[in-house]
Amino acid sequence: MRVLSAALCTLEPQVVSHAAEMFEVLSDPAIYEFENAPPASEAWLKERFERLETRQSTDGAQHWLNWVIRLPSGELAGFVQATVLPINTSYVAYDLASKFWRRGIGRSAVRAVLDELASQYGARTFVAIHKASNFRSHALLCRLGFTVGTLEHDPMFAAEQDEVVMVKTVDSAGSAA
Repeated sequence: MRVLSAALCTLEPQVVSHAAEMFEVLSDPAIYEFENAPPASEAWLKERFERLETRQSTDGAQHWLNWVIRLPSGELAGFVQATVLPINTSYVAYDLASKFWRRGIGRSAVRAVLDELASQYGARTFVAIHKASNFRSHALLCRLGFTVGTLEHDPMFAAEQDEVVMVKTVDSAGSAA
């Protein structure tokens, strides 16, 4: 894993030493308007980050890639994560502190990760799943060229009834297909 440069930020491979600063970022209650909850404690987050530093599933079949989003000011704004499957497919997820919404930072960061996944990990299909009510994520993904998956995608990617599967496919050159 390497540091990624994006138009509005830098993405650093997530490590345990990011836990304290990311705890503050992830404690923003606005992030959890549609699902999940803030980390239970900084210690819990540190332990989680330590487990994720393996960068792969226990069987080695999946790459677990996590980057923190660093702004030019030096402040952390959120994260982008990816699970790369052995079938040239990658799940993508992200969280951004609410004070950084609507500035293009999320789109810039996710775009850089998609480019990295295509060029370095051979991903050709990208999947993002969000709650149907999460209009912000839906808009961001549409701007990145994702489209709503078909009904056959829902069970394939384990979407729940109140979730939307978004899919983007690229060719071997990394261009949207």
